[in-house]
Amino acid sequence: MFVKSWAEAALAIPRPLKRAIALAVDAVLCLLSVWVAYYLRLGTWIDLSTDAKVPTIAAVVIALPIFVSTGLYRMIFRHAGTSAFLAILRASLLYGVAYATLFTLHGFSGVPRTVGLIQPLLLFLSVAGVRALAGLWLGRPYQKALRRDASSNVLIYGAGSSGRQLAGVVATSRQMHIVGFLDDDASLQGGHLLGLPVFSPGELETLIPKLSVSDIVVAMPSVTRRRRKEVLERLRSAGVAVRTLPGLMDLAEGKVHASDVKELEIEDLLGRDSVAGDEDHLRHLFTGAAVLVTGAGGSIGSELCRQILAGSPAMLLLVDSSEFALYAIHRELEDRMRPEDRCRIIPLLGSVTDRARMHEIIATWRPSTIYHAAAYKHVPLVEHNPVEGARNNVLGTLVMAQLAEQLGVARFVLVSTDKAVRPTNVMGATKRLAELILQALAADAGGTCYAIVRFGNVLGSSGSVVPLFRQQIRDGGPVTITHRDITRYFMTIPEAAQLVLQAGIMARGGEVFVLDMGEPVRVYDLARNMIELSGLSIRSADHPDGDIEIEVVGLRPGEKLFEELLIGNDPIRTAHPRIMMANEAYLSWDKLGDRLAQLGDVIAAQDAAAVRTLLRELVPEFAPVDDLSDWVAAAKEEKPARDRGEMRNVEPSREGEVARAAHAVAKQASARALP
Repeated sequence: MFVKSWAEAALAIPRPLKRAIALAVDAVLCLLSVWVAYYLRLGTWIDLSTDAKVPTIAAVVIALPIFVSTGLYRMIFRHAGTSAFLAILRASLLYGVAYATLFTLHGFSGVPRTVGLIQPLLLFLSVAGVRALAGLWLGRPYQKALRRDASSNVLIYGAGSSGRQLAGVVATSRQMHIVGFLDDDASLQGGHLLGLPVFSPGELETLIPKLSVSDIVVAMPSVTRRRRKEVLERLRSAGVAVRTLPGLMDLAEGKVHASDVKELEIEDLLGRDSVAGDEDHLRHLFTGAAVLVTGAGGSIGSELCRQILAGSPAMLLLVDSSEFALYAIHRELEDRMRPEDRCRIIPLLGSVTDRARMHEIIATWRPSTIYHAAAYKHVPLVEHNPVEGARNNVLGTLVMAQLAEQLGVARFVLVSTDKAVRPTNVMGATKRLAELILQALAADAGGTCYAIVRFGNVLGSSGSVVPLFRQQIRDGGPVTITHRDITRYFMTIPEAAQLVLQAGIMARGGEVFVLDMGEPVRVYDLARNMIELSGLSIRSADHPDGDIEIEVVGLRPGEKLFEELLIGNDPIRTAHPRIMMANEAYLSWDKLGDRLAQLGDVIAAQDAAAVRTLLRELVPEFAPVDDLSDWVAAAKEEKPARDRGEMRNVEPSREGEVARAAHAVAKQASARALP
């Protein structure tokens, strides 16, 4: 107990004082090593102050500067290991050469030449021994303190090189205490790695209470996503939080730290590998070129910019109407620039609906490719603001696509959505109409190559359910879903951007490209998995003592249960194994052009009902599941009723009341605008 208290007191000493103590100890070791060297040579103990004054002073004067300059006092005693031993050996060799040169080769009267050889050896042994003893004395209390302060006991799933590297890094962490490994390799089970036991995953049920495990870190960065999904399915019912490591390259480069262990990436639950890009083609497409990205500050637009920048373009034009989003992506891209990069990155504020501004931008820099990612994509918001949704998504696309052809842009790629397929909401209908615009322009055989890219929900993008679910879990629930049976296709942001770029390569004009996204994911299952892989349980009528409840709140305006990627059922395979091409009908420009002009008129008139009616005519598959729910139209209908005193007892913020009021306006406006 006395030794333990002294060790804890020593750990609390300030580092400068620790270094001063180490210097003093080494000075004493220099004196002692000279004294012992004389005894070994002469067989008798001598008086250092008279008989060995010169070699004693020389030992201190030579050794301490060498030890300081070689960094011996920057080492931490409690972590003394192979690297510390090698540092001591290197410093001692330098000292030994200097000391032996002085007293063995040169020689001093009255000093035996063998002392110049014996003393450096004794000093090395004594310095190394003191460090080793200090490591044993201080290391155990320090490790106990780490375990006492650690917030979690952790098992590492994967006893390979990644898992071992993580265990070594976490050994000095106050965040986690590693209690063992889990591995499927039977030859490792029952053994020890780095002093830690290796268990079979089949023992997990008994290990968790026995070792008080709160977290499992999956250290398998190089396995396929399908294999990771199998592991996660096994761990889902364990009742502990599941975390994951960074990418394999970070491990290979030794960049892993305890703080890099992060929350489980939900894309691991997709059960498929990510879409691989063709980097050679992308570099060929962008090197030395000027590229424009609209919506550059958004989730997809910003990732497009990152991947385009890696292709070494000469100029990257960032267009966005959001000042903050534009500032953020511009700053990030500037920070990503390498010294050898010659790309000029230009942030440009402006709306894609502003024809004069967009004409000025394109005419000034003449980009060879435009990626049009600017869109309003939040379904309920667009449903409640249909005029602005149509203005931005339809007219913005029309402006950019026409300017691309007028000003000689070689490629124009539209970022679309699976909600454009048989849409049930205004957002999906506007995106399908944007697709029809590009298909019609492409059929006119102009000089610009138009392409459309359609994909599902993007994990981590603005409006994605995953960040919402994560926050709801942190807040203690409930996790809200709109319907128990609702399903969605999911993909990652890098995958979405990669698909857009690949389409630019494969496009010949007017194609609709879609990603083979595997099976759709049931959103209820996604919520359940996120809760259980956070180490929590689901609260329900059958399990009232659970941690988090999943609450069904009902479908939002315009939302449908199942999303699709294709209107037809005959997709065409492309050169890329995971990208398909849709074969879908469209309107000719002769039929579409006049109706778009009419749409522009009703948008300018702020006539929400007429906008929706025109969308239904131009997009035959558009089948709204809700009545018109434009906030402005509803408010206009409410005002006369309030003036007449007919709505004193009506709560105006209730969505059902608003929808019914808006529906009445829609009927009148539709009859007035379009016979």
